[in-house]
Amino acid sequence: MGISAQEYQQRREQLMSKIGGGTAIFRSAPMAVMHNDVEYIYRQDSDFYYLTGFNEPEAVAVFAPHHNEHRFILFVQPKDALQETWTGYRCGVEAATEKYGADVAYSIEELDQHLLQYLANADRLYYNLGRDRSFNEQILQYWQKLLAGFQRKGRVPTALEDSRVLTHPMRLVKSPAEIEVMRKATALSAKAHNRAREFAKPGLYEYQVEAEIEHTFRLDGSMGSAYPSIVASGANACVLHYIDNNRQMEDNELLLIDAGCSVDYYNGDITRTFPVGGKFTPEQKVLYELVLESQLKAIDQVRVGNPYNLYHETAVSVLVDGLIELGLLKGDKEEIIKEGKYKPFYMHRTGHWLGLDVHDVGAYMKDQETWQTLQPGNILTVEPGLYISPYIQPAEGQPEIPDRWKGIGIRIEDDILVTEDGNDVLTADVAKSVAAMES
Repeated sequence: MGISAQEYQQRREQLMSKIGGGTAIFRSAPMAVMHNDVEYIYRQDSDFYYLTGFNEPEAVAVFAPHHNEHRFILFVQPKDALQETWTGYRCGVEAATEKYGADVAYSIEELDQHLLQYLANADRLYYNLGRDRSFNEQILQYWQKLLAGFQRKGRVPTALEDSRVLTHPMRLVKSPAEIEVMRKATALSAKAHNRAREFAKPGLYEYQVEAEIEHTFRLDGSMGSAYPSIVASGANACVLHYIDNNRQMEDNELLLIDAGCSVDYYNGDITRTFPVGGKFTPEQKVLYELVLESQLKAIDQVRVGNPYNLYHETAVSVLVDGLIELGLLKGDKEEIIKEGKYKPFYMHRTGHWLGLDVHDVGAYMKDQETWQTLQPGNILTVEPGLYISPYIQPAEGQPEIPDRWKGIGIRIEDDILVTEDGNDVLTADVAKSVAAMES
């Protein structure tokens, strides 16, 4: 399982067909410092990894399809026995061509010496001005140097374009190999959720459930958590990105778990909400059934040719109908939706693309008025919710919220693959019916 060298090569060929007479530069992610001289576990830049499979810092990939000799060039850290003793093995310059398919590889220390030859005859330069300010400045200096010679040479890259316009549409449609890796990531994520529901009970702390989840992730061979796990009991579930996970759970309250693991940098992302003591209160049950109905109807809209926003609109419509019926909203439904008066209860969108990034790349809209249409190979989340914070402030003209509803937070999230004839719920192994949540 995994992405083959042949597929990485196909991705690079597709990229270079888009570049034409230009040159594209991609920078690996830098090491990130946790505190003082302790670093986080390394995580490669997703675009860089998508094109190369190379998983080391201090590297640069250059794509120059117009060059007479070298089209794919890697600059990497050289072998260094002393440094490798401290920080781990390096691929090195010599192995970079054989292992990663580069036409030529250089030491990163030789970037100044060699890079300009791959830029000199390009008609434009593709580079994402990202978070590495020092390298951004370095690229701009190269570009300015080339522009200074425009009158003499007549052909230099006179335009600087964001490389993401090339890579992100490619990443939006997953290949069969990517889908298989995603199936593994979602299956391991599902297993951890099932273990968490078996384990959780009143009196335990949220962090104990978190430990079971992340133990399962690593025990079964994933890289670990795709993002900080949310284990939110009681009113903590009304905080969308709650990660303190330090409260003792009590009977008669809900536990919301939003957690997923990463496999070869591809991610799962699942949310389930269930009663800690095994039984919903009446208020919890009616809200849970409403969120579940909205999710099931939204998933049904995840189909080829449908506009991306349709499943969100579907979820909102169901939730607003239910909140009106419960007396938590009042007035004309269309006006409530148009004016966003439901947002104190449901303030986020119903999903996002999923892949190498948890909130994966790719445009949601074709232009300011037209939503992207779904196509086979898209993978996205469907995650409606309702959150009635103890501190909720209803929209203007809306009723006050009775105390019996306050402190209830519910979200249900699945990962959905768009197929030729419908969709495939990759996370279906995690139950979500009322009966299952109370079993």
